[in-house]
Amino acid sequence: MNLLYWLDPWEFSPTVVLALLVPAVLFVRGAGRAKVSMARRIAFWFGLVALYVALHTRLDYFFEHEFFMHRAQHLVLHHLGPFFIALSYPGAALRAGIPFSWRQRFVRPVLATPAVRKLLDVVMHPVVAVVLFVGLIYFWLMSPIHFVAMLDWRLYRVMNWSMVIDGLLFWWLVLDPRPAPPARLSPGKRVLVVIAAIPPQIVLGAFIFFTPHELYPIYSICGRAFTWLSPMRDQQIGGLLLWIPGSMMSVIGALIALRHWMRLSARGRLRGERRAMARGAARADANRATNALAARTASSTDTSRG
Repeated sequence: MNLLYWLDPWEFSPTVVLALLVPAVLFVRGAGRAKVSMARRIAFWFGLVALYVALHTRLDYFFEHEFFMHRAQHLVLHHLGPFFIALSYPGAALRAGIPFSWRQRFVRPVLATPAVRKLLDVVMHPVVAVVLFVGLIYFWLMSPIHFVAMLDWRLYRVMNWSMVIDGLLFWWLVLDPRPAPPARLSPGKRVLVVIAAIPPQIVLGAFIFFTPHELYPIYSICGRAFTWLSPMRDQQIGGLLLWIPGSMMSVIGALIALRHWMRLSARGRLRGERRAMARGAARADANRATNALAARTASSTDTSRG
């Protein structure tokens, strides 16, 4: 078996191909125009390829037949892939990749509609972002819901795509390198948001790891890919994947958000610092104007005396 064997999809999905091909084409078209650095290009392609591997390769068979492989899949879909795509900050490149007439005719009017703006305001709210990011993990790991999701292929795909979309929204929010505005959150809030998502992941991962009975019997019912791995060991490894790597990704995200905060502060681009600098510049201009007026007044007085 070679690499092409593993890259062959277990179940072909035109939705996956189209959803990943469109941003790939747009990024190729726009990366040169937007002057995207090599590091950002590598991050984008790594994230996109990671999503493809987790969604559309022969590994999907193992994701469906082992709990720890399922957790590895969602670690990629919810954390790793979206994290690297957001880290590449591809917005400018994707916009540049869309033909100008399409942007004017379709993209801008859609994004400007009140419904879309309100929806983005809601899902990008810091509290909602944390609740969605953590809540989706808890929701899909509830035993009855997980049982049905692994049996129904339609719900299975909804589960996977919900993790991808939420991961992109969350990491795009917290890894935004810009000051606020135009970013939705201030750098300090971005750090707090990603830190707030860490404890719930640790708690759930520890709960799954230490539970003494099988939480997800669906894998035993449908047949396991690795017969040499006991159900309890499979469950423990899955809990550890949520507990440690998932939390560590959030820690790394918090460190990157903190780095953006320090960089913006050093450049005086934070809102409070910009206001202070503006007030200082205004006072300096006022002082210079006052001094100039005083000098002209003194000069006029000396001339009249002479």
